[in-house]
Amino acid sequence: MKDGLRACSRRCLQNKKACAETDCRLFIDYKEEFNCCLISIRENGDMTLREIGDRLGISFARVKQIESAALIKMKKKKAIADIL
Repeated sequence: MKDGLRACSRRCLQNKKACAETDCRLFIDYKEEFNCCLISIRENGDMTLREIGDRLGISFARVKQIESAALIKMKKKKAIADIL
């Protein structure tokens, strides 16, 4: 399927049960969206930094720091790719 979900995410939605696979890299401790970041994104689309922080259990300021660091890394990689 082209819904962007994994098979386990579809099962959680179908069974209306939160995922128990805490070692999954997509796990978030947010039972309202079945503990799955893919379901969270599918259900909400674009989210504010505060909404993301709520789902991850961190402050919106920390989310902003992570976002800023990721953007810097992406810009550096693009600059290197442009040079090559």
